Amino acid sequence: MSSTASHPAPADFDFIIGDWTVHHERLDGIFAGADTWTAFEGLSSTSKILGGHGNLEDNLLKHPSGDFHAVALRSYSVADDEWSIWWLDGRNPTQLDTPVRGAFRDGIGTFVASDVLNDVPIRVRFIWDATGTHPTWEQAFSNDDGSTWETNWRMKFTAVQNAATS
Repeated sequence: MSSTASHPAPADFDFIIGDWTVHHERLDGIFAGADTWTAFEGLSSTSKILGGHGNLEDNLLKHPSGDFHAVALRSYSVADDEWSIWWLDGRNPTQLDTPVRGAFRDGIGTFVASDVLNDVPIRVRFIWDATGTHPTWEQAFSNDDGSTWETNWRMKFTAVQNAATS
C-alpha cells in the first residue's frame, strides 16, 4: 500500500479550490427524450484535505423547488493514479452516491462508474473541463453500457472575487 505522505499531492483539482458562484442546468427528464432544462444558481466552496490528495466541495444549490446543500468528496489514489468522487445530497444525508473514478488529461477530467437508476443498470460519467477561466462540469448517463450518453446536468463556475483584492 502506498502512503500519500511520501508522494507529492496532485494538482489536478487545484483549479477549483476557492469560492465560486455556479450556474446549474438540469435536464427536465432522464431517458425520457427531454430537451428542456431547468436553470438555477448556486454557491460552492472547495478546500484541500488529506494533505492535498483530496478535496471537499461544499455546495448550496438554489433550485426552484427549494434550496439544498450537497457535498462532493474527492480523493486521489497514488496506487491507481486515479481520483474517486462521491456526492452526498443533504436531502438524503445517509446515502453517498456510487463514486465515479478517473483522471485528467490535458485539462479534461473524465470519471465513470456503474450504478442503478430506477432499477435499471446505468453508466455515470462526469466530465470536468479546467481549460478555461470558467471551469465546467457535466454529468451524463448511459443505459446502453456507454454506447450513447445523455447529458443531464451542467455547471459553469465563476470565481468569487475577494473584495480586498479586487
